[in-house]
Amino acid sequence: MASPVAREARSPVPMANPLTQLSLAELRRRTSVKWRQYADDVLPLWVAEMDVPLAAPVAEALHDAVGRGDTGYAYGTGYAEALADFAARRWGWSDLAVDRTALVPDVMLGIVEVLRLLTAPGDAVVVCAPVYPPFYAFVSHADRRVIEAPLGADQRIDVSALGEAFRRARADGRRAVFLLCNPHNPTGVVHRRDELEAVADLAGRYGVRVVSDEIHAPLVLPGARFTPYLTVPGAEDALAVLSASKAWNLAGLKSALVVAGPHAVADLRRMPEEVGHGPSHLGVIAHTAAFRDGGEWLDRLLAGLDHNRELLGVLLARHAPTLRYHRPEGTYLAWLGCTALGIDTGPVGDEPGVVTDIAGPARLFLDRARVALSSGHVFGTGGAGFVRLNFATSPEILTEAVTRMGRAVTEHHASHG
Repeated sequence: MASPVAREARSPVPMANPLTQLSLAELRRRTSVKWRQYADDVLPLWVAEMDVPLAAPVAEALHDAVGRGDTGYAYGTGYAEALADFAARRWGWSDLAVDRTALVPDVMLGIVEVLRLLTAPGDAVVVCAPVYPPFYAFVSHADRRVIEAPLGADQRIDVSALGEAFRRARADGRRAVFLLCNPHNPTGVVHRRDELEAVADLAGRYGVRVVSDEIHAPLVLPGARFTPYLTVPGAEDALAVLSASKAWNLAGLKSALVVAGPHAVADLRRMPEEVGHGPSHLGVIAHTAAFRDGGEWLDRLLAGLDHNRELLGVLLARHAPTLRYHRPEGTYLAWLGCTALGIDTGPVGDEPGVVTDIAGPARLFLDRARVALSSGHVFGTGGAGFVRLNFATSPEILTEAVTRMGRAVTEHHASHG
């Protein structure tokens, strides 16, 4: 007899789905922040870690390196070559030139180093809110000021709002950068080519440089297609930052690549040499193996994430129908609207960017359901009244979490009339 989870899903889960290979007991043995931030009775669906074993090609590459004692400093262009081959196969990005890349410690630190190349303290960095909280924290810590261009009601880039933000950013004649999240975190929107062409047109018109965070690029789900920003006409002076971190669950193995458009090579050449000393050699080995040999594992993961994306919609409709589910096109993050709960959405005056700050609906789900989600208010303007849910887990854990959330919602509505 099929399990309740299988009956709820629209499509069968592949036998080799990486999301079904670890039990909750095995996951609780992990020592990373996802599994140590909260008590053992909490199901953690917040931070962007996946509940998967390491892909076999990555594990083998790391075991081989450790067996050789190959734990020195990173060297060579193998990582960039593997990314270029992957990008050509998956995205049709055939001109990712290895000599226009630079090794950096991770995506966010790479972004900060690029901002230092393109701007000075006090210059503006435009972001499309709600957006990944470290965009606020890292930019502010680098002494740049954030200007928001809120997303539209459809959670996509609002060209009018972006143009106004560019105007404000350049009003005093200072330099400015647009920090693009492509695909977008937390909404899961995968920007279309025509949207990115509009961004490039605006950036050229206002003299704004674009830096594209493409860490979620391999995680585009069926029905959408990823467009690398540097393949768009008008993006020749832009830079992108990529890694295998999110798609192969390698956050603890630090390494990323900055890729420069043909007109941004001179900027990239000014990157201080010491920045390249930051990545872990084992990180470089792991990311290289992922891009070079991890495609089959990734395909199985994407099938599992697509299954969970559909399952999540079924579960929410059944157990918590007052929550609004914005079905993601990419990533493994779901952006859930909770305004029907009528809960205060966060402390007045809270600044976005503190990823562990729990308030509003996320506080309800933590306290009453023992499910940890990310609070929407830390994602900036437009995030209040939302929570972000990480569905890169087993169908069983996802089912239990949403069932608990549904009970909490029912109890909340009953106690508030």
